[in-house]
Amino acid sequence: MAPGRLAGYLSVMAKRRALNNWRKRRIKGQVKSCLKAIQEQDVKTAEIEFRKTCGLLDRTATTSTLHRNTAARRKSRLARRLNRARAGSS
Repeated sequence: MAPGRLAGYLSVMAKRRALNNWRKRRIKGQVKSCLKAIQEQDVKTAEIEFRKTCGLLDRTATTSTLHRNTAARRKSRLARRLNRARAGSS
């Protein structure tokens, strides 16, 4: 690759990496708030946070940042925890 083309390629990759990291940080923060609500046995808030988390995971899974099976696995694990919290609070 010519030096000029390589520099352009590297800047594109830096932008992609920054965007991927931003998306992953958003997911991490949202999952954290969902888990916090579940741990505090606040089912109503946990359900709202769970819906937000699922939407964010689904949106990120449509890009190349996160594989759709990974998103599905994370949603499934969160749903299990939420269901346990629901059963515990009843």
